[in-house]
Amino acid sequence: MYLLRPCQTNDLAALLALSELTGAGMTSMPCDLEHWKQKIDVSQQSFSATPARSGSYFMVLEDHATGEIVGTTAIYTGLALTHPFYAFRVSEQQRTHDALNICRSSQVLERVSEYTGATEIGSLFLAPDHRLPGLGQLLSRARFLLMADAPERFGDRIFAELRGWQNAQGQSPLWESLGQRFMGITFDQAVAYTAEAGLAFAEELLPDYPICIDLLAEEAQAVIGRPHDSSAPALAMLKREGFQWQGLIDLFDGGPHVESSLGHIQTVKHSTVSSVDIVPSDDDLPLNHQPTLISNTDVLNFRVTLAPAAALPNGQLVITQATADALLVTSHQGAVVRCVPLNRQQNHQQKTAIKAA
Repeated sequence: MYLLRPCQTNDLAALLALSELTGAGMTSMPCDLEHWKQKIDVSQQSFSATPARSGSYFMVLEDHATGEIVGTTAIYTGLALTHPFYAFRVSEQQRTHDALNICRSSQVLERVSEYTGATEIGSLFLAPDHRLPGLGQLLSRARFLLMADAPERFGDRIFAELRGWQNAQGQSPLWESLGQRFMGITFDQAVAYTAEAGLAFAEELLPDYPICIDLLAEEAQAVIGRPHDSSAPALAMLKREGFQWQGLIDLFDGGPHVESSLGHIQTVKHSTVSSVDIVPSDDDLPLNHQPTLISNTDVLNFRVTLAPAAALPNGQLVITQATADALLVTSHQGAVVRCVPLNRQQNHQQKTAIKAA
């Protein structure tokens, strides 16, 4: 069984180890001890009874049998309330000249400050040795179960920033054609500085006028809005949840930003709160049991797992004692869970090799 829970101080070494596996471009998970100490502190405060307006809910995926930390996922709230958040908007400009009977349109990139007060989902990573069916969905959709459990903690505008495409050498064509020319530093240096200081420096170094896309190298034009190969499964899952691209891309690598309102996210809409009926083992489950994503609805002690469960006509959810123990759910009267069947989105042919910035 795999269990998703809030990160803790004793996860520090495991998080550092996972950072080394993510590769370049995942700004939210730099391999830096002080960064992780601060991130854990902020997350613990966010999961408290009195969260700050701007914070993060950082969660780890634990192999419940061994205690090994094998994945991460997070929600970031109150964006741009304390630090600006910039992106490029892809838009179209039209120029005309009546005397010459010319009307030309061209696409441009405009640096914009977006998402003030919005909620971002990100930091989704699954260790290569644990990329098993269903775990990508667990990491991605557990965030929406938390939002459904406590919608007052999150903004209505939810977005995800996916890693942009890179070549086999780990180079970003958009960075080489655009960012490098204005900033004069490498892609890795820009990513590292962003992780430490945020995006405020982009206001000083990137132009505030529209940049004509046709003037960029063809390789750079081709990757605008294109996700990294490893982010393609994550993008497919988000699209099935109702997320759409609205023309915004990452400043550095051109990865797409996709967004949805909280109430339109499919997992939020279709998850249900049920009382529980706890049985001893899998053998005691009704025949109609199926893989189900289940949260304990307790934000202060939040837990989510993927386990076999069966919905009864009376609205109860039948789970095993092992599942109940992992979720910290007891059989006392009034105990409830939030659940949604995995197969609402499951594609059995798709591997869940997930990396998303």
